Amino acid sequence: MNITYLMYAHLVTVLPCVLIGAILLIIKKGTNFHKTAGKVYMILMMITAIITLFMKAQVGPKFLNHFGWIHLFSILTLYTVPTAYTAIKKGNIKVHQRKMVLLYFGAIIIAGGFTFYPGRYLHSLFFN
Repeated sequence: MNITYLMYAHLVTVLPCVLIGAILLIIKKGTNFHKTAGKVYMILMMITAIITLFMKAQVGPKFLNHFGWIHLFSILTLYTVPTAYTAIKKGNIKVHQRKMVLLYFGAIIIAGGFTFYPGRYLHSLFFN
């Protein structure tokens, strides 16, 4: 598949997560809004992580001529979302909370920061 389509699909799924995730971290927990927005957030994060696995690394060393270090955040997401969902279903609020904070700061803030690295699309869009 053309990398451009994947990149735009990734942006369409991940950009709402920046806002939704921030709101979820701030608002009162356990409300119907929190639960509904949380499900949307988790679904979008899973979709975006799957999309990124099909995107070839453009910067830095590659494994299997495809995967780069940034793909570790995809793995983080694919592991964290289901385990956080399972934790909250079991009533383990602390584990769910830790995983959601890890997911937001790891997969959104840190990985998002790497997207502004020279040679990447967002770097060229904002700094060229």
